[in-house]
Amino acid sequence: MAKHEELPVPIYSSLEPVYGEGSQLEEAQLRFNNLKAKFEQVFGHAPDVFARSPGRVNLIGEHIDYEGYSVLPMAIRQDTIVAIRKRGAGEEKVLRIANVNEKYSMCIYRVDPNQEVDLKNHKWGHYFICGYKGYYEYTKSKGVNVGEPVGLDVLIDGTVHTSSGLSSSTAFVCSSTIAIMAVFDVNFPKKEIAQLTCDCERHIGTQSGGMDQAISVMAKSGFAELIDFNPIRATDVQLPAGETFVIANSLAESQKAVTAATNYNNRVVECQLAAIVLCIKLGMKPQEAISKVKTLSDVEGLCVSFAEGCGSSDPVLAVKEYLKEEPYTAEEIEKITEEGLPSILGDNPTSLDVLKAAKHFKLRQRAAHVYSEARRVYAFKDTVSASLSEEEKLKKLGELMNDSHHSCSVLYECSCPELEELVKVCRNNGALGARLTGAGWGGCAVALVKESIVPQFILNLKEQFYHSRIDKGVINKNDIGLYVFASKPSSGAAIFKF
Repeated sequence: MAKHEELPVPIYSSLEPVYGEGSQLEEAQLRFNNLKAKFEQVFGHAPDVFARSPGRVNLIGEHIDYEGYSVLPMAIRQDTIVAIRKRGAGEEKVLRIANVNEKYSMCIYRVDPNQEVDLKNHKWGHYFICGYKGYYEYTKSKGVNVGEPVGLDVLIDGTVHTSSGLSSSTAFVCSSTIAIMAVFDVNFPKKEIAQLTCDCERHIGTQSGGMDQAISVMAKSGFAELIDFNPIRATDVQLPAGETFVIANSLAESQKAVTAATNYNNRVVECQLAAIVLCIKLGMKPQEAISKVKTLSDVEGLCVSFAEGCGSSDPVLAVKEYLKEEPYTAEEIEKITEEGLPSILGDNPTSLDVLKAAKHFKLRQRAAHVYSEARRVYAFKDTVSASLSEEEKLKKLGELMNDSHHSCSVLYECSCPELEELVKVCRNNGALGARLTGAGWGGCAVALVKESIVPQFILNLKEQFYHSRIDKGVINKNDIGLYVFASKPSSGAAIFKF
C-alpha cells in the first residue's frame, strides 16, 4: 500500500470527508454555496472546480525546518478555498483573481508563466501567481505537456487570519497550485506538491523551509505530523487523549514577506554563517566549508564528535566552545572564512538584502537554539508514544513547549512584547505549556490545555488579554472567535468536484 504522502491529493464530490458532520459541515456548505454564488456574480459563469488547503499551527520545532531538521505541526480547521474556471477560447486571455473579502480588490495578470513577481509592488494576488508559475515550471520539468496557457477566473475565500503565524500565505499558495492542477486535470503525489509549493513561495521572497507546505498538503484528520525533509516525509503522531490546543492571536502583525531582511531571512543567513564558521573551527578548510555547508544540520556530526570527547552527545557543547557570545561583525566572519560574505551567500538577492540591513550577526545564540529545538521535537514525539500516564505525558509535553518558547524568545529573539504577555496569561490560567508559534515577531501563541478546562480557559484569555484591546478599538468584540479558538488536528489539502 502506498504511503499517504505518495498518494495524489484526494478528489471528493461532497464536503463530509473534510469537514465532518454537524455544525462544522453546515458552516462549510454555506461557505461553498456563497463562494459559488459570488463566483457566478463576479464572472458570469460557475466555477469548474474547488480546492482547499488548511492553515497550520506548529506544536514544536520553530525555525529549524530550513536548517534541515524535523518539525511537528498539525493542520487547523481554518483554510483557504479557491474556486477556479478555465476561460473559453473566445474570451480574453487574462488571469482574473478576486476575493470574497471586499478589502482585497481584483488583481489582473497576463497569462504568462514566466512573468516576474514584482516584489517592490506587493499585491495580494502575487500569492496566486506563485502557484501559477510553480505549476508551469513543475509540469515542464516532468515533461507533461499542458498546452498553451489559457485565461483563468479565480475566486479566493480564506479563513486563516493573515499575519497571524498560522500560515495563511502557504494555505493560499497551496490551494492555488492545487486548484490550477485540478482545472487542468493533473495530479501529483502529495510529497511532490509539498516540495513544489515550497519552491513556489520563494517567488514572493521568503526562504521557506517546507514545514508549512508539507503539513497543509499532507495532514490527516486526528493526527499531528512529524515532518522530515530531504526528501519530505510525514509520520502520524497521535496526540494524548484529554488535551486540546488553544490558539490565541497576539494581535501583533507578523508581516514575514515585508520584514524578511531584518527578521526571518536574517536568521536564515545567521544560521548559514554559524554553520560555516563552526565547520572551520572544527577543522575544515574554509573553501571546503563554504562549498559544502549550507545548514547547521550539515555540521551536527562534527559537533557531536566534539561533544563525545567531553562525554556527551549534545552539539550545543561545540557551539559554546567555538562561537563567541558577542555578535560577530561582517569583517570578523570574513577573516575566519577568508572570503567576502556576498560570495559566501552565493549572491542570492534575498541574502544580499540581509547583508545591507544587518550590522552584526549573533551566531552562537542562533545555533544553540536550532540544535536544542531539534532535540525537543524528538523528545515531544517520544513522549507521546512513551508508556507514561496521560497526566505525565501532558506535563512533559507542556514543559517541552515552555522550553521551546524560552529558546525562541532569548536565543532566537523572534518573540515580541505582546507574545510574551499572551504566553504568560496562558500559563497563569492553567495551560500545561504555551509558546509562540510560526515565524514569530507577532502572530499567535499555542497553549496545551486539558480539555475539561477549555471553555473557562478561553473565557479567561478574553478577559485578561483581549478585553483591553477591544476597549481600545484594536479588534471588534464580535470577531473575538477569529482570534482565540481551540483546535484538534484537521485534514490536509483536497479537491472538490460537485
